[in-house]
Formats: sequence, structure tokens, C-alpha cells
Amino acid sequence: MPSSNIEEMSIFPRISLKPEVTDYLKSVFLNKEVLAAVGHQEADCRFQKLLTCLSHPPSYTCVRANTHLAPLEEIRHKLGEELKKLCTSSAEEVSVQILPHPRIPDVLLLPVDGPRPVKQLSSEVVVGAQCGSAVLRGAHVFVPGILASPKYMKAGDVVSVLSDLEGRCTRGATSFQGKKVFVGNGVAQIDRSSIFCTDEPAKGIGVRMVEPLYQSPSFDGVLPNLAFLQNLPSVVVGHVLGPRPGERILDMCAAPGGKTCHIAALMRDQGEVVALDRIRSKIDRIHQNAQMLHLRSIKVYCFNSTQAVSSDLAQEAEGPPFPPESFDRVLLDAPCSGLGQRPSMSCTWSLKEICSYQPLQRKLFHAAVQLLKKGGVLVYSTCTVTLAENEEQVAWALQTFPCLTLQPQEPHIGAEGMLGAGLSPEQLRLLQRFSPELSWDQTGTAAPLPCRADRDTIGFFIAKFLKN
Repeated sequence: MPSSNIEEMSIFPRISLKPEVTDYLKSVFLNKEVLAAVGHQEADCRFQKLLTCLSHPPSYTCVRANTHLAPLEEIRHKLGEELKKLCTSSAEEVSVQILPHPRIPDVLLLPVDGPRPVKQLSSEVVVGAQCGSAVLRGAHVFVPGILASPKYMKAGDVVSVLSDLEGRCTRGATSFQGKKVFVGNGVAQIDRSSIFCTDEPAKGIGVRMVEPLYQSPSFDGVLPNLAFLQNLPSVVVGHVLGPRPGERILDMCAAPGGKTCHIAALMRDQGEVVALDRIRSKIDRIHQNAQMLHLRSIKVYCFNSTQAVSSDLAQEAEGPPFPPESFDRVLLDAPCSGLGQRPSMSCTWSLKEICSYQPLQRKLFHAAVQLLKKGGVLVYSTCTVTLAENEEQVAWALQTFPCLTLQPQEPHIGAEGMLGAGLSPEQLRLLQRFSPELSWDQTGTAAPLPCRADRDTIGFFIAKFLKN
């Protein structure tokens, strides 16, 4: 049974999932091992908290500072100056608090103010769920995200922005009666006719948010080469991989390149980081990010990583596929069901789609182990909360590849692995699972930001292996 303080903190409904998916997740979080350890009431309470906290944004914004280009203090100072400029242009004077993370040397934390008491207006713009989530993390509404608007909306009109929870709003509608949730008020930057009645799709900002429900700085174009928006667990992955100057490192599923660039920066741009992704349109993003951050050690290829191992040992070509044992370290940040992402108001996937990732992850794992040198490090990570894609994959990998052993992780700021996959207590302690549901109702803004930051994250999982 959810306690009253969960209800108080939740201004949004729980994440909207298909009933079959909710049942599946419940069976994961109330599995036999968990029930034996904590009892039914606590297990169910954690599961209910998970569903609630997934629809809310974390209480801070995490910025990775590109400390290979400038010292952290200098970036912190510049960021403060830039954000002050942005605030003076908006109606509110906000004192921007920027704190360094106590344990991670290239992370800055900015508190998010919310939920704030904002009054909903009668004039409504309806946006897609993805756009609604971006607004909750500080973005303005871009034109492609707008699904419905008032019939006579003109640039300059003040409107309320609502997020369509179930993807049922028809594009171009003048109103929408389905399940939707209020995310704040803004000023239309464009007439309705310019959104829906043109041959050329319109671009740019459609609604500039002036009273968001959650106030956090909009980072659009702020210090693009020094400050990179990244979820805290995603920054932790780079440090856990522990790249060293001069090594050759493979990032198997690299787009959009945030982790790739972090790896290259941690190596001080000395060595080689090979980034693979099978989707051509995403490859350009990696190139752009690498160029912007002045990183020259990154080589990007459009390639399916499941086929990245070459059978031809005498291969001379520089790109993929590669001979076995070509890399000192491998990052397998695997494609996954993404059920740890926050804020996420709804996921319209079927159970079949949610469960479709495990076989692909295993194919990638096979390739990763072959491409790794003896004595090399493999880091496996996902941004989801299921056992099948996390702890069960670790149990499977340890059985399938006797050459792999689990390694301690540094930094280890998340929780340990979750019970239910038959791993030993020692093995679970070596895993790192970011579980926002474990402390969600205590992460009220009373706790100091650095303590909150380590717990109030997206759902995420990291395992580190050594190949013997």
C-alpha cells in the first residue's frame, strides 16, 4: 500500500503502462528472493514507488564538465555566468546554484525547483509524451512536438502545455479530451497556421516556457564544448570502465556519443576509441559531439556490433569487423527496454517488445568477449529496471564465459544488484543498480543535493568484468 507521503510527492499519475507490462514488472520486483529478504509489504511498496517516481523528473540536473578542456572550477564559473544571462532575459531572477559532485571529479549538479504552484489556463497546447518529458527537464516546446493547439492561436498568446499520456491525440486537433497531464505555462512563438497548415514542416521553438512546473535551466546552446547534459549513472559508467591513455577501446552501441566522448576525455585524447552504431543517422551525432569537444582519438563506423568479430586473422583493414582480442576495454551500453528513464509518463510498448532485448544483448555480449584482450575490462550497462536485462544477463555471462570474473566498481554510488537472478551476496555487491524507488520518498529537497543526487537518478545498471 502506498504511504501518504508518496501520494503527496506525486503530482503526476504513475507511469502509464499496458496492464501486461505492469503485471510483468510486478512479478520482477516481487520475485521469490526479494519476498524472502524483505517481505511482501516492503517489496510491494518499492514497486509502487518505482511506478510513481518514473513519471517525475530527478530533483537535479547533472552536467558533465569537459575537464580535458578546462578545470572544473572554471567551467562551473562560466556556466554560472551563462545561466545568469539567461535568467535576466526571463521574468524571474534565479540565483543559480551549481555544486561539484563530492566523488566524481567532472560532474556539476544543479538543483531543480519543483513542483511549483502554477495555475493551469483554459487555452491548451497538447504535446507528445516525449516532448512533455523534455519540458519537465528544462526544455522549451519545439514545433515538431506540438500535436494540438487552440483554433486561433497566435504568436504571443499565453498557453498551458499538456502532455498526451497515451499517444492518442490527433495531430492538428484544436482540443483533446484524452488522458493528459499539465507541465506548465508558456508563450506561443508561432501562429497555429504556421504549425499545421504549411507544406514545409516548421522548426524551432513553438512555445517558450515561462512558468514550468519544474524549473531547471534550459541548456540549449549553453557552453556546448564545456558542459554536456548527461544522466549521473551514464557518467559513472565512463569512470567504471577506467580508460587509460594509450589504450584501444571499443564502444559497441555508441550513439549519440556522450559516453564515447567521455571515454576519450578520460584518456586525455591519447589512444583510440572506436565507436560503432548500426543506425546511419545517429553516426553524425557522434561525429558532431567529438568535433565540438575537440576529441581526435575517436573513430566512428556505421556497423552492426553483433557482427564486429572478423574470422580473417590477417585482415589489414582499419575498420570493422576486427580480429579477436583487438581491444583493451569494451563498453557494451546495450540497447534495452529503457524502463529506467525519467521522467517517463507512459510507455506504450507491449510485453513482447519489452522482452525482445535479451537475445540481442546476448549476441552483443558474445562479440564483446571475443573482441576483448586477455586481462581486458568489459563493462555492461543498461538504462532499464528488469532482471532479465540486468542481473540475469550477468548470471548468464558468468556461466557462458568462464574467462569472465566480476570486478569491484569505482565509483560505486548506486545500490547493489537486485535479488532474483540466483547471484550470491558477494556477486550482488559488485554490481551497481541505480534504484530511485529505494529512497524516493525520502529524497525530498530537505536532503543535501549531493546525497540526493546519488539516489534520485534514472533507473540504471552497471556490471564490470575482467577477462582472465
